[in-house]
Amino acid sequence: MLVGLISDTHGLLRPEAELALQGVDLIIHAGDVGDPEILPMLKRIAPVFAVRGNVDTASWARELPTTTVVEANGASLYVLHNLRELDLRPDGGRFDFVVSGHTHQPEQSERNGVVYINPGSAGPRRFSLPTTLALLDLGRLPRKAKFIELLRRV
Repeated sequence: MLVGLISDTHGLLRPEAELALQGVDLIIHAGDVGDPEILPMLKRIAPVFAVRGNVDTASWARELPTTTVVEANGASLYVLHNLRELDLRPDGGRFDFVVSGHTHQPEQSERNGVVYINPGSAGPRRFSLPTTLALLDLGRLPRKAKFIELLRRV
């Protein structure tokens, strides 16, 4: 099972992102969608689970939860936009992954048996940060995300 992790599109779904997500079994959007048309575009690729980010303030975004739990291929993923707003302990066998966005910085770490993944920002480039998303193959061990750079840094 291949999971596409995307965040901080801020109203822009790049063709490079759509191409990188081809073949995934599901997509998790970790917030700051930015435009109601982004999610239907992603749903044409695979089923989508999305949370609301801090820029998702328009009426269409009210239907998005602030957090969600995704169960896939025996793994449990807790999804929220801003990791600093995590108000539970994901360890202890409760969750395998915590997926977040907000910082626009792609990163992956492990704490107490839980893998924390921020796929970075797939939307408009900010400062000198890369434009990325991540792919997580839940059928392979160790379970680690592979980051895909959508635009070369100039």
